[in-house]
Amino acid sequence: MKKLLAAIVATTALTAPAFAEDITEFRIGVLGGENAQDRMNNNECLRAKTEDLLGVETKLFAPADYNGVIQGLLGGTIDMAWLGASGYAKTWLSNPDAVEPILVKVNNDGGYGYYSVGFARKDSGVASLDDMKGKVFGFGDPNSTSGYLIPSIEIPEATGATMDSGDYFGEVKFTGGHEQTIVAVFNGDIDAGVTWADGLGEWEDGFNSGALRKAVDAGLVDMNELVQIWQSKPIPEGPIVLRTSLPEKVKVQMTALMASLPAMDPDCAYGVLSGEAKGLQPIGHDAYEVIIEARKLKSN
Repeated sequence: MKKLLAAIVATTALTAPAFAEDITEFRIGVLGGENAQDRMNNNECLRAKTEDLLGVETKLFAPADYNGVIQGLLGGTIDMAWLGASGYAKTWLSNPDAVEPILVKVNNDGGYGYYSVGFARKDSGVASLDDMKGKVFGFGDPNSTSGYLIPSIEIPEATGATMDSGDYFGEVKFTGGHEQTIVAVFNGDIDAGVTWADGLGEWEDGFNSGALRKAVDAGLVDMNELVQIWQSKPIPEGPIVLRTSLPEKVKVQMTALMASLPAMDPDCAYGVLSGEAKGLQPIGHDAYEVIIEARKLKSN
């Protein structure tokens, strides 16, 4: 299959100039979670490969928050993005015809689930949610699946209290993204936070993939100074989506490029996919219906 996908990319690349009449540029949106320059750097290889493949100028967009990418997809100013499950749910609820999910990241264990992970400094005295009463809990972005949606449902089930500041936690604070949460906890600015991880590999490495792994790779944290205090139930990894109104040939090309990326350029895939991954596989809308229902409940 990998050889077939690579062959598709190589073959279709030869006809790339023919698409100039359909699109004049291609725009890739990159969700928040780390600082904008790191996001741009990690996705530059994908931008270059896309530009070579399609034969049109390709640009990266790294808005300050998740909603910037969502609105770009809805407004037609972004053509492709890797969304979280909650971000896809918001996009679909806003306009079911705006985007198409095409692929999902597959972890080293062959699954495409991940976790929302709660963590604190080891020297803080916080070892579980029980120790967080009256303390400051940080969450990344209101449109993040692991950074808010799932914790906002599962943590109240565990504490028997709401997520309102002053109810159980002293303050519920939005940091702006996964990296910001991790750094804030590590620096002692907040008592605990949540982020995402595949749950595979070693804690000391920040697991195999996810925001903790990226923070370790960037030299931002020493995991030996952090401790896990909570973990969600498995969450379906978010989809790579394409704008529905793109020409079908462009969709085929980009699907093939993304599917073959881990085999074709592992270093590029490591940056784009936030760490180690077995590969990518097709995914459809049905995989996210549970998350869509969760977002509906939160909006009521």
